[in-house]
Amino acid sequence: MSTGNRAVLKLHRAGGFGTQKINSHWKTSMQSQALPPQWRELQMSARQVRTLAWAPYSGFFVGAALLTKSGEIISGCNVENASYGLTICAERTAVCRAVAMGIREFSAICVTLAGNPVPCGSCRQFLCEFNPEMLVLLDCADHAEETPPECVLLSDLLPRSFQLKSVDLPANPR
Repeated sequence: MSTGNRAVLKLHRAGGFGTQKINSHWKTSMQSQALPPQWRELQMSARQVRTLAWAPYSGFFVGAALLTKSGEIISGCNVENASYGLTICAERTAVCRAVAMGIREFSAICVTLAGNPVPCGSCRQFLCEFNPEMLVLLDCADHAEETPPECVLLSDLLPRSFQLKSVDLPANPR
């Protein structure tokens, strides 16, 4: 790992990159949403799958649990790769599992990690593809299990998401 990458990783682990400033802005600009009735199951599923994450390079273990419109919970964890660009986040792993099962409608996702539990920009955009008004439960694994996660709308985390609504997309070949 290069010296620059080590410095970035160290800063990230230490909560750098201005997260405190961003978080204080979010807390004033985003409205907390009511937790869905299944929040405990989502939290437990995300915390459990987090233990299975493959994170030998960063030590940054993340779990995610999706709540489908039909009430199913589908989980995923992050999987790192020595070529950092090939790493896949927990949120996208959960969505890919669901899509492979034929499920494409989601109402909520719980993201669990130690520290600041906010999905990255790529994951926010990825999730918006399926439901920009999805509830996002931000669960800090450092807090006790009975601590309710913060709950916000995905559209608050990613206002003005990129969308191709005006393009005629091909039909699913099912």
